[in-house]
Amino acid sequence: MAIREAISADGTSIVYRVSGPADARPLVLLHGWAANLRCWGAAADDLAERFRVIAVDLRGHGYSGAPESGYDDPKNWAADIAAVLAAERIDGGAVLLGWSYGGIVLSDYLTAYGTGAVAGVIYTGSMANIGRGVPGAATGSAMQAAIPGVFEESSAQAVRAFGAFGNANTGTGQDKGVDAQRLFGTSLATLPRVRKALFYRTVDNTETLRALDVPVLLLHGTNDNVVAIENAEYIRDTVPNAHASFWEGAHHGLFIEDRPRFVAEVSAFVDAL
Repeated sequence: MAIREAISADGTSIVYRVSGPADARPLVLLHGWAANLRCWGAAADDLAERFRVIAVDLRGHGYSGAPESGYDDPKNWAADIAAVLAAERIDGGAVLLGWSYGGIVLSDYLTAYGTGAVAGVIYTGSMANIGRGVPGAATGSAMQAAIPGVFEESSAQAVRAFGAFGNANTGTGQDKGVDAQRLFGTSLATLPRVRKALFYRTVDNTETLRALDVPVLLLHGTNDNVVAIENAEYIRDTVPNAHASFWEGAHHGLFIEDRPRFVAEVSAFVDAL
């Protein structure tokens, strides 16, 4: 396992972790809003047994740089992913996997750079678009309940607002408590101005979805109240070669809620490419 750094087009430092066999297919993990590369937990370790797993800290998150501005420009997000692929000398065959906001980021990359370096795409609990009035960009009820409190600089107000998520990221069950607390911790560690800035942009990647020439897998819980399942249905109905796996009764963080199933479905998709 190695922690590495790439420099994006605007000079922002993008930190990422590489694990797994060096000669295996690259699997790039892009976390969600107010998370970091550690959010994947043991699922990343399981996947690294067979794939070259590259878990990225998105700009403004984890150990990556947090510039004062530029979060509303999809070209910046796209360049971040391009910088990581270039640093790892990946010019083909990669699989991009985005959770939640990570799906918007990978879509930004595909819009700007195409699929030349990509063999397949996975959206999990995710969306490809963002903004009011944009198709496929519906906000889930838990997210609606948390905004605008999660943007507050006051720790007391922010903690209460994040409480609105409850077990939405991990599913129910006492054994998920540690994972839920870890996710809450990474959210609070993300700068409030970054948490806010990520929502103040409008991006419609629909034309990119329509033109995708690589296979796409959608993993989404039917009880996801952070990212509405309608967003996954929109991607499914728009992408030419998309397969959807809707998990009955599951929530937002499928890689935590049912790690064996998540690893199995991701692995089967990658193996079939």
